[in-house]
Amino acid sequence: MKKLKIYLDTSVISHLKADDVPERMESTRQMWVEMKNEVYEVFISSLVTAELGDCPEPKRTELFKLISLLKYDEILIDEETYRLAQEYIRNGIIPAKYEDDALHIAAASVRGCNVVVSWNFKHMVRAKTIFGVNGTNKMLGYGELEILSPDSLIEVEEDE
Repeated sequence: MKKLKIYLDTSVISHLKADDVPERMESTRQMWVEMKNEVYEVFISSLVTAELGDCPEPKRTELFKLISLLKYDEILIDEETYRLAQEYIRNGIIPAKYEDDALHIAAASVRGCNVVVSWNFKHMVRAKTIFGVNGTNKMLGYGELEILSPDSLIEVEEDE
């Protein structure tokens, strides 16, 4: 079976060091173990690295160290990605004020990812966004995309 292609937005990476929300931090760390074990094909965009660069120290250095432990491909935000993000905004899927959220989703769509992983429930991990993105993607020739939180993605082993 082919590995899922997952795109990590900045919220996921920053939750590796989110002591104020321990349950999210734990789910993110569980997913991180799966990624280190190469369960998924991982993608991070140049936008993610730029946003992480704005984190205060020492968190910034710690997060970049954690990313360096992963095998991932970096997606550059190019003209195609920008145009697709503008379509999401024009179609009312993502508010113009949150263009970076549209860029994250567009980067994953352009690169052919299966899943965007995010803790952003306000603009990304929600039915309206998922349906809108997939409608736009279908019209423009891009694939379907799931937008999930880490705890929806991780492989949970049930006790028997």
